[in-house]
Amino acid sequence: MNIYINSAMSDEHRRSKLYAGSVFSYSPSASVRKLTDFARGLIEEAFAPLDPRTAHASLPVERCAEILADLKPRFIHHPRSKQHIQAILAELGYDLHKTYFDVPRMRTAFPSDYLTAGIAYAFHPHRDTWYSAPFCQLNWWLPIYDIQPENCMAIHPTYWTQAIRNGSDQYNYHEWNRTSRRNAAQHIKSDTRIQPRAEETLELDPQIRLISEVGGVYIFSAAHMHSTVPNTCDLTRFSIDFRTVHLDDVWSRRGAANLDSACTGTTMNDYLRGTDFSHLPKEASALYEDGSAIVYGENNSQVNPELVRSAVQNQ
Repeated sequence: MNIYINSAMSDEHRRSKLYAGSVFSYSPSASVRKLTDFARGLIEEAFAPLDPRTAHASLPVERCAEILADLKPRFIHHPRSKQHIQAILAELGYDLHKTYFDVPRMRTAFPSDYLTAGIAYAFHPHRDTWYSAPFCQLNWWLPIYDIQPENCMAIHPTYWTQAIRNGSDQYNYHEWNRTSRRNAAQHIKSDTRIQPRAEETLELDPQIRLISEVGGVYIFSAAHMHSTVPNTCDLTRFSIDFRTVHLDDVWSRRGAANLDSACTGTTMNDYLRGTDFSHLPKEASALYEDGSAIVYGENNSQVNPELVRSAVQNQ
């Protein structure tokens, strides 16, 4: 696995490397700092007068979950969050007419076992493609405050070419949105929601822990195995991640290889165009629909079964 630092290669070439398992890391930039400054302001307002990174030492876990249940959606859906993502993509040379992104998520990793479920879920080793992500999806990850090797995120490169038994065949994205996403804050002591997991013992070493400065960002394929590092320091980690797809790759089904993902549903309807925040063309999203949206009772009015068949036949 190669790690490119501040690479100036074209987006087309960069995507090819990412689909082959490489990781791209970029030093702090003005656009990323504006996003982290904005996020930090919301966090510190929500936890005031406490320091958010040490609030767990004096805050009941139930109260912390309440704060996050308001804070995280406010950040995710704030218009300025989308505008900052737009600026980041432009600064790194992405074609905003063809690059689509999903709304940025704010993540937390608390020390020890303070709060690791629901709204602050500590992700076990997984591939995003187990969660109905397309194989052309690229993941972007950046810290909001300084991080350490003891409270960051890890990539497990051994599994880039190694399939493992997992529960992705039990996961459907439409069902998750219908029944599980909205009640995350109710899971405090444990998390009983169905999520794809490895069904065999994993060797997590070697692992890659990229310690980006605040204002820095790194990018990797959604097919990479990655996990939340158990937080063994005394500071809560706050981070942001978002995802992108390129329209040309969506149409051509270009992306990383599928080693072991068997989930249903698709996240394709979540992506927004970098110019005007419009959704992917219905014909493009239809290529990734499998009919499960209807099975699970989700509003499927934007997807016509005849359109799905026609789009697939024309590829």
